[in-house]
Amino acid sequence: MIIVNFSLVFGSEGPEWIQAISNFFKGKAAASFVCLAGVGLGLLVSSAEGNPLREAAVKKRVFKRALILLILGLTYYSIWPADILHYYGVYMLIALAFLFQPAAYSLRFGGLLIVLFPILLFNFDYTEGWNWETLDYLDFWSLEGFFRNLFFNGFHPFIPWMAFLLIGMWLGRQDLYDETFILALFQRGLALFITIQVLSPFAVSKAIEVMGFSPESAEYVFGTGSMPPNPMYMLNGIGFAFTLISGSIWWAWKRKESRVIKALDRTGRFALSLYIIHVILGMTLPLFFTEKEYGEFSIYFSLAYSLLFSVFGVFLAMLWLSKAKHGPFEWLLRKLSA
Repeated sequence: MIIVNFSLVFGSEGPEWIQAISNFFKGKAAASFVCLAGVGLGLLVSSAEGNPLREAAVKKRVFKRALILLILGLTYYSIWPADILHYYGVYMLIALAFLFQPAAYSLRFGGLLIVLFPILLFNFDYTEGWNWETLDYLDFWSLEGFFRNLFFNGFHPFIPWMAFLLIGMWLGRQDLYDETFILALFQRGLALFITIQVLSPFAVSKAIEVMGFSPESAEYVFGTGSMPPNPMYMLNGIGFAFTLISGSIWWAWKRKESRVIKALDRTGRFALSLYIIHVILGMTLPLFFTEKEYGEFSIYFSLAYSLLFSVFGVFLAMLWLSKAKHGPFEWLLRKLSA
């Protein structure tokens, strides 16, 4: 996500091959991020299911955290318009209805959202509210613009992005200690990801040649870009998330004493803090040391700075969590939602 966000903010001009490296992560990292949030909710449900008092406590905690994330994301929207936290808040508020329902319900509703989006795309103007040259959403703070952005054509709209959270919830309620399940999930996730990567450009070319679509329309309907988040993109993101999550679990089993695994474990427990730090500090620091503005940096700088900041983030997480149980914003979130 840091690679994607820094490239978006600082600049992405440069050779095609290095742009391809940066572009590979666009949408996929955020999809995995949302799916992981769903896994966390699923684990909470599994830990409390069958105990009415604990179920009520989980619902209360999720409700409070949803409101906090919604407010937190909106407070720095002017600094970072591509913020995902306020979307998280809404996802989690809606997820309350699915927390202790059968896991299959979240899968079905997630599938419905994926199917619903192209229907909306063909009936409403996806470009409304956008200045695509600057990526500014012109009427975000109006009532109509806010809800349009939130539910249909923002960076991570509820329809269909909520599906990632719901599918993650389903995953979090499975037996993640079952090696057979994890390996099967990895194989199926990878197969889905590769299939969509191959099928999408083929479908785009055929839509242009046979069906008479314009290149832009063909990409809208059959591409794997995150804007608009059509079914090809959603399935691609799900495949990538399943592959990444299951692969990480399996790797952690095999190398649980590895220093790398321990470092990544601490980084994962510092994720909310790192997300906020990469916006407040990471996106402003280069402006103090150069005369350039946002968008004027090269893709080389964006990628190099992303990797450097990521390494910094890992070491910061290790240092902080050697002295404390939680990251600063994780601690604050726990306190406020207790």
